[in-house]
Amino acid sequence: MKRFLAHFSFATALVVLTIALGLAEHGQQSGAQPSDEDRSATAPQNSDSTAARPQQRNDAQMPASGDTTTQEAKSFSGVIVKENGELVLKDLVTKVIYKLNDAAKAKQYVGKRVKVTGKLDMNSNTIQVESIEAVT
Repeated sequence: MKRFLAHFSFATALVVLTIALGLAEHGQQSGAQPSDEDRSATAPQNSDSTAARPQQRNDAQMPASGDTTTQEAKSFSGVIVKENGELVLKDLVTKVIYKLNDAAKAKQYVGKRVKVTGKLDMNSNTIQVESIEAVT
């Protein structure tokens, strides 16, 4: 009987863990809409926590070793928000904040989900904006 209870407890814990991981993965992929708090957030850049987690999409955007700027324009998605008096792109999945070198292009998209195309300067985490378009 004790053996049965031990196996049953282990199986139950495994099922609960599998469901929790599945829900967490689904939540990251669903791209939830930002709340009013997210739009007006003034949190500092989140570079420490993103370095510890694997980043599937952003790894492809990193420049070759030794370079500080991507050679080709890449796409970055997120929400344009005002932070510390500047318009920035906040990636809702990775929580990374990207500065934008051309705030005039971003001004009309404040609070909206967008795709920014440009080259990333790794030293300053700034996107050299080529284009911005709203996404739905």
